[in-house]
Amino acid sequence: MRISYCKCQVMAKRRLPIGQQTLRKIREGNCYYVDKTAFALRLIEEGERYFLSRPRRFGKSLFLDTLKELFAGRKELFKGLHAYDLWDWSVRCPVVHLDLADVRSEDLADLRTDVRDQLDALERDAAIERHAEGEPGRFRALIRELQRRSGQGVVVLVDEYDKPILDVIGSPERARANRAYLRSLYAVIKACDAQIRFCFLTGVSKFSKVSLFSGLNNLRDITLTPAYSGICGYTEGDLDAVFRPELEGLDRERIRRWYNGYSWGGDERVYNPFDLLLLFAERQFKSWWFETGTPSFLVETLVRRGVPAPALEDMTVGESRLAEFDVGRIGAEALLFQSGYLTVLGKETRRGRLRYRLGYPNHEVRVSLSESLLDYLTGNPKQREAVGDALYDSLKAGDIAALEKLCFSLFASIPHQWHTGNPIRRYEGYYASVFYAYFATLGETVILEESTSRGRVDMALRLGGRAYLFEFKVVERAGEGTALAQLKARGYADKYRHSGEPIHLVGVEFSQEKRNVVRFDADLVIPTRRATRDYQRRRST
Repeated sequence: MRISYCKCQVMAKRRLPIGQQTLRKIREGNCYYVDKTAFALRLIEEGERYFLSRPRRFGKSLFLDTLKELFAGRKELFKGLHAYDLWDWSVRCPVVHLDLADVRSEDLADLRTDVRDQLDALERDAAIERHAEGEPGRFRALIRELQRRSGQGVVVLVDEYDKPILDVIGSPERARANRAYLRSLYAVIKACDAQIRFCFLTGVSKFSKVSLFSGLNNLRDITLTPAYSGICGYTEGDLDAVFRPELEGLDRERIRRWYNGYSWGGDERVYNPFDLLLLFAERQFKSWWFETGTPSFLVETLVRRGVPAPALEDMTVGESRLAEFDVGRIGAEALLFQSGYLTVLGKETRRGRLRYRLGYPNHEVRVSLSESLLDYLTGNPKQREAVGDALYDSLKAGDIAALEKLCFSLFASIPHQWHTGNPIRRYEGYYASVFYAYFATLGETVILEESTSRGRVDMALRLGGRAYLFEFKVVERAGEGTALAQLKARGYADKYRHSGEPIHLVGVEFSQEKRNVVRFDADLVIPTRRATRDYQRRRST
């Protein structure tokens, strides 16, 4: 859905709504606000029961609060917004809003106490005397009494419905206990169907309906619905129409490269709001969103499943795989996608079934996740930055001798005991994962499986006016000397000869037995004189 804005010549600066999740504070505090009310009206017109999955800090809580204020009839907060002249402000619906974002999850007793506290507040605000016992019973009684008193259907909003499970997902017993408790709570929504006007649940993950929602099988999942791909996040149009005063002095293309690129099946890609607001406030390009959550469980899952780092650049999965998420049954693709580390690059239909191409959304996630993977794979986080600097310098200068020395040393530095205790060494992809992760942290465009007329190069990149083509082999399987030989035999450099850049062919061969690089071969392909002159002319201008 695209929203048209009135473009004014002069826009005054406003306050940045960093950390703000309530519509009232944003509107009354003269903060920037991206109008999402058109999405709200469309949802209400099309149906009554919805589920939406989005990564953390993407604006889910603010959207739910907007729905809350809309149904409560707070007309003054919507002046100038899309919904202002289209909503019937004379009708007000009671709202039950459960927010599980900050409840305690380590112990079931604490979780129940925090939910009880929220029910206490809802009953107190509505002046309802408690007659039922137990949280599900009180939840049911609250909905029915609100509907009886008002004569209007009740609006039920549940924010971060899955967080009490995700917080303890690494401890299956506690996760299952929290899941069972939440299942009994959410079952009330189905039981009170006749009293509910509208229902909207949000979270990071999409748990199995059977395991968590039980009989609540009438929720419409709009996570991958193209019409709602922009329901959370900021679009390019939003930056121009809402945040124009903040863009001065910032490289727009660099903003796109760092933070744009999230997609849930729609044509339009969006920014993470948290990233942009911190960028505007601090005027620095940093991994703002990534640094707010440590993906230790995610990295451990990838390593345990043997998912090689290069595969994260581009993987194709069926729609059912993206929803394969539950305690004790977590698909790596679903974990990466639902938590925001991979996004939809494209989709296609094969044999009558929809399939999605997934990959990194942007520079921030690619570099930051690669660094986390690298720290785990090598077992030596302290050396990563120094090795990365040395790698960048050697590539930029075309110093192949330094590059060769670096390749041998970085694998030799991995602690032997780490190899012994980690099953990842069984996978051939381990070596390529470490090598690729180092290159991904450089911040340059690295192309995997680069297509040529004669096949695919394992890895290609350009840096410092040079092109590098890499081929990786495991000697126990391919034999020594085969990596560079393949690069030459298949003429992979032909695609780059007319670029005018020197082309370095690099064959890197690993040994599973020796746990190191055992052979490093390189060759230089000089471009044609005409191509070199053209290249130098382009660089000078």
